[in-house]
Order: sequence, then structure tokens, then C-alpha cells
Amino acid sequence: MTTRQPTHPVASQFLDRSSPRAFSGRKLTAQDIETIVEGARWAPSASNKQPWHFAYSINGDANWEAFSTIPNEFNRRWCLNAGALLVVLSDKQSATHSFDTGCAWGYLALQAHAMGLATHAMAGIELDAARQVLQLDDNWKVECLVAIGERGDKSSLPADLAEREVPSPRKPLSEILSAGPLA
Repeated sequence: MTTRQPTHPVASQFLDRSSPRAFSGRKLTAQDIETIVEGARWAPSASNKQPWHFAYSINGDANWEAFSTIPNEFNRRWCLNAGALLVVLSDKQSATHSFDTGCAWGYLALQAHAMGLATHAMAGIELDAARQVLQLDDNWKVECLVAIGERGDKSSLPADLAEREVPSPRKPLSEILSAGPLA
């Protein structure tokens, strides 16, 4: 149950989904990841280019140690308790690569939520580490890193993060919507 209150009727999935930092540590399966990414696969895409790619590691697998170097020091304090880490990439050869991939990330987040899992996307990452771990050429842009897993108890977090473990509010429509020019 959420405490978020919309100003217009929207589907509950938008209000109930949030980005926690507390994860239980339960490992996900390859099938979990495949199902989550299946949701992303159906996102709209300009000219149907689908310029996204997702690279993942399940907590404790052969790639976990390498993937653990991708989050920055701040995010490493909490995200290594997730069931998986997933790097969101976009192919820069498509003019709308970031836009389309952002939409796919949104679909991924909603699919995970529908499965009872939580996601938390992070821009606070070590880009050089991501590029090295994934052996990326210059055509790929690292968009973000996503922690995915079962929600945990906020008491597992450092105190400064535990107090922030609530669904974040949103700006009012008046700040993000205009009929015509912004001025």
C-alpha cells in the first residue's frame, strides 16, 4: 500500500512502484531476468531500432565480483544486497538511442514490479569499470546500472539510507506540464 496520492486517476502500478535501497539478498534466477527483460523488449522504439541491450550478473555468480566494481562507492554500500545487477546500454548508432532505451528501462521496471520485485536505477557508477567489465566498444553508451531483487528491511541499511527508505514524491503537474510555450 502506498502513501502516494495522485491528482488524477492513474493505474496503481505507477504509485506502488518505487526505488528502494533495501534488498533481501535473495538471488534471482536467469529466468527471472529473462522475464523482466521480456517486458523491456516490448517498449516502443523509433523506426523499431530497439537500440537497447541489458547485461546482468546474478548475486554470487561468476561475474558478480566484476559487476560489483561498477557501482560507485556510495551505491556499493547498499546495492550489493540485490539479487542481480543489470547494466542498461544503448547503441549510439541510433539517433534516439537514449530516449528509446529510457522507455525500455521503464517497461523493465514495471515488469519487475508486476513480479513482486523491486528495481533501483543508478547513475552513480564507475563508467570506466562498466566499459572494461563489459568489454564495450565506442558504439555503446552506458546509461545506468539497475539493482533488482526482493525488497529487504530498511534496518539492513546504514542509518543515513534507512531514513530515506520511503517512496519519493513527485513534482506537481503544474511544474512539468504546459499547454503551449513554457514561458
